[in-house]
Amino acid sequence: MYKCVIIDDELHAVEYLENYISRLPNFEITGSYTDPLKALTDILEGPSVDLILMDVDMPEISGIELSKAIRKKTSKLVFTTSHTKYGFDAFEVEADGYILKPYNFAKFMQVINRLFIEPKQLEKSSENRRFFFVRTSKANNMKIVKVFFNEIIAIESNLNYVQIHTCQGSVETYMSLTELDLQLNQVPDLVRFQRSFIVNKSRIDNIEGNIIRMDNGLKISVGNYYKKSFDDFISKNLIKSNKRG
Repeated sequence: MYKCVIIDDELHAVEYLENYISRLPNFEITGSYTDPLKALTDILEGPSVDLILMDVDMPEISGIELSKAIRKKTSKLVFTTSHTKYGFDAFEVEADGYILKPYNFAKFMQVINRLFIEPKQLEKSSENRRFFFVRTSKANNMKIVKVFFNEIIAIESNLNYVQIHTCQGSVETYMSLTELDLQLNQVPDLVRFQRSFIVNKSRIDNIEGNIIRMDNGLKISVGNYYKKSFDDFISKNLIKSNKRG
């Protein structure tokens, strides 16, 4: 069951979202707020959730400011707003979606389906597979190309496409990074340390500060949201000396 929180200073907007979410069998609303400061307190003191749907224009504290404080408490963050001008700000706080008001149930579901699509089983398990197929973009004649897991260096988000960087070159396919991440989430070496990239741990050449350099020269900065998991990865794999020097 996905746990969801709604934050909007307009009561009718909250009620619309409550109605939409009530139609989804796998979602449960754990909090609805018209007071963003109350939401801030409750979310910081409470358990993490799977989804926060939040307005941007709110009194006392904006949705952008609020999201910076609570981003680590939710797996997915979606902004709902009447203005397109906040798109860059939403990207900066690593929001997962952006719904422009007014919207209907169909538009709402487009975002939900993209974020919570059930992972397709690549046969029984991706762990037992050596490769998968993708269809390339129109610019590459929509060919079906085989991609070997162990040849993947990184997968990069590029608007509505993803660029799969391999040791054989790059393959572009029409798909969101979130969709591909969900379908490949059983592949142990593929991890996400940045909103726009999935990296192959075995293809990391070196790390300097928060910059990862892949073995093809590609440089990737670690996103703030992924900093803890990145630090955990380093801690588990770094060989240290017990000697003091």
